[in-house]
Amino acid sequence: MSDRSPIEWTNATWNPVTGCTQLSPGCDHCYALRFAERFRGVRGHPYEQGFDVKLWPQRLNLPLSWAAPRLVFVNSMSDLFHDAVPEPFIRNVFQVMEAASWHTFQVLTKRPKRMAELAPTLPWPRNVWAGTSVELDRYSWRANHYLRQVPAVVRFVSAEPLLGPLPSLRLDHLHWLITGGESGPRYRSIDPSWVRDLRDRCGAAYVSFFHKQWGGGTPKEKGRELDGRTWDEYPRVPHEGRGRQGQSSCW
Repeated sequence: MSDRSPIEWTNATWNPVTGCTQLSPGCDHCYALRFAERFRGVRGHPYEQGFDVKLWPQRLNLPLSWAAPRLVFVNSMSDLFHDAVPEPFIRNVFQVMEAASWHTFQVLTKRPKRMAELAPTLPWPRNVWAGTSVELDRYSWRANHYLRQVPAVVRFVSAEPLLGPLPSLRLDHLHWLITGGESGPRYRSIDPSWVRDLRDRCGAAYVSFFHKQWGGGTPKEKGRELDGRTWDEYPRVPHEGRGRQGQSSCW
C-alpha cells in the first residue's frame, strides 16, 4: 500500500483489505498471491497470514491524509467484494471514498455480481469508478450483465492478463478498457491481434483505451508500444445530466 504506485494506470494503492482466493484462470499466476505467501509465518509482517483475507480497519482513513489528488486503486492486494468481506466494512470503505472527494477511486473486482447486488445501497459519488476483470471471453458476463448494473459515472474493464480474444464483450456501457499481458516466471503469451481488436472496437465505441504492457518474465520486459505508440487514454467523465456525447477528459 502506497501513495505512489508503479502501476501505469493509477497513482496510488490503498488496501483496507488484503488477501483473496483464486476464482478464474486470470488468477493462476497472481502477483499478489505470490508476493504475500513469501511472508506467511513471518511474525509481525503485514502478510504474516499470507494471502488469507484480512480486514485492516486502521487503514480506512489513510486516503484522507493524502492532500494532493490521486488516482487510487482500491485493494490492489485483494477484492473489496470478496464474500469474506462483511457488508458493513464495504460501506465503511465507500464512506471514506465519498469523504475523500478530491481523489478518484478505482474499484476493480472479479466478483461484480456482489457489487451489483450491493450497488443500490451504496453511495456512488462521481469520484468512485467501478470495474471488473475479464481475461477470457467466457467471463464477459461479468461486464455485460453485472457491471452495467452499477451506477458509477465511470465503468471499466481490466482485460489483464488478457488470455484470449473477447468477441462477446460489449462496450456500449463502458467508459474505459485496459489491456495487458501476463508477467512472471510462467507467463502466458498475449496475441497482439486480441489487443488490436479491442483497441479498434474502443475507438469505434468512443471508449478510452489503455494498453498497460505486453508482459514477459517481468512486467516491463516487452514494453508497452502497440503499432508504434503507447496507448494511455483515460476515461472521459460525463457531465451532470448529459450522456456520452457530453463527455470531457478527466485526466
